[in-house]
Amino acid sequence: MEEHYLVLVSVYITNFNYGKYIRKAVNSVLQQSLQDFEIIIIDDGSTDDSREVIQEYRDHPQIKSIFQKNKGLNVTNNIALRVAKGKYIMRLDADDFLDTNALLVMSTALENDPELGLVFPNYYLTDADGRVDSVHQRHDFEEVSLMDQAAHGACTMIRTKFLKELGGYSENYQCQDGYELWVKFTAKHPVMNVPTPLFYYRQHGNNLTKNENRILSTRASINQEYVKEYEHLRHAISIIPIRDTGTTNNRLALTNLADDTLLAHKINAALGAENIQRVVVTSPDIHIKDYVQEKFGDNPKVIYVSRPKEQAQLNVGLIDTVSQSLNDKQLDGIEVTSFVILAIEYPFVTATTIDDAVNTLFLFKSDSLISVRPDSSLFFQHHGHGMHPILNQEKFTKLEREALYKYTGGISVTRSEVFKEKAEIITGTVGHIIVDQKASLGIYSEYDLQLAQLVAKLELSSS
Repeated sequence: MEEHYLVLVSVYITNFNYGKYIRKAVNSVLQQSLQDFEIIIIDDGSTDDSREVIQEYRDHPQIKSIFQKNKGLNVTNNIALRVAKGKYIMRLDADDFLDTNALLVMSTALENDPELGLVFPNYYLTDADGRVDSVHQRHDFEEVSLMDQAAHGACTMIRTKFLKELGGYSENYQCQDGYELWVKFTAKHPVMNVPTPLFYYRQHGNNLTKNENRILSTRASINQEYVKEYEHLRHAISIIPIRDTGTTNNRLALTNLADDTLLAHKINAALGAENIQRVVVTSPDIHIKDYVQEKFGDNPKVIYVSRPKEQAQLNVGLIDTVSQSLNDKQLDGIEVTSFVILAIEYPFVTATTIDDAVNTLFLFKSDSLISVRPDSSLFFQHHGHGMHPILNQEKFTKLEREALYKYTGGISVTRSEVFKEKAEIITGTVGHIIVDQKASLGIYSEYDLQLAQLVAKLELSSS
């Protein structure tokens, strides 16, 4: 049966102590070229002058205001969904504001394709005063095949019927509503990007998105929830490769970090991951073998595989080492659908991050996956006659520069069947997880080691 809607678009504005910004947000909706909308302002227990500002609009026929005790974003999203009368629904945060044609462009895309679940635009990043600093631009979605980069939670226009059918927003999480929505929507419905900046995302000291650890841990929890249907596939092993005797890599493995060696930290992190069935330590060094057997000999999940010296040279890749590990007799009878390579140089990678890497590989149907951090630095190469920018880096303004990601954290995950077919580790469709700043701390110098030891000591003393 055809559902009846009173307006085309419901825009709900969520506000908590953004009294100095909310006027701009509301007015940016009122000034839209498309006027078939309603505005629902939900104040989530503000203690500043927000109520007074919102009351300025109390007599406007297109605006409804709700004042509530602080309930958090995801509960507020569902309140808006219950009261919305629009065919499409969109959240606007009170500190952001819209381009004049935002509602027209996005609603037209949805009107033109009844199967389309949601549409999201590119957007401008601004400073606290609303001055444009850069633009966030997505790829051409007619060509995108890997859906592991979610749309922004705000200013994404959603078909209300589809959102209700999916049960609305999960209230198990306090942030990352957009990511949770993205994961379940892309599994059921087509999505689309409008390759034009249509809203202004204000960056200031109070943004929720500044709390990186909270964001990444919440994303990991969401991935854990939605990957359950792939439970039978997530039978992974971890491989910790250590190179030849006397190398920096070898000495580093047995170096103490606060209360234990780096190798013990790495093995314990892998043992704590739910997706890891076995932990394989592979090295040609008898000292490493003796240490593993003495420290973890009573744990049947920890396996030592003797690595030929020729495989452990600095200029030799890991293909043969991985093949040897996967074919070791100690893994007979163990189903291995993927393997996780963990670099000893990154001591602060946690079990949660390792699990999330495996979950993300299967959730987004990648062939392999790496751990990364976004990097906005300028990069150059020396061509013998001076420095030359790489990629699109000659554009010095942030507004024009392409996003880059730096491999860090020392995690790679590969499907076993893909590895056996291609004999490559990072191959096929390559997914990613973003690791936090601490996990990205790699030890490649004496200074790095001192810094890591200081971080570990501070962490131990605060626990």
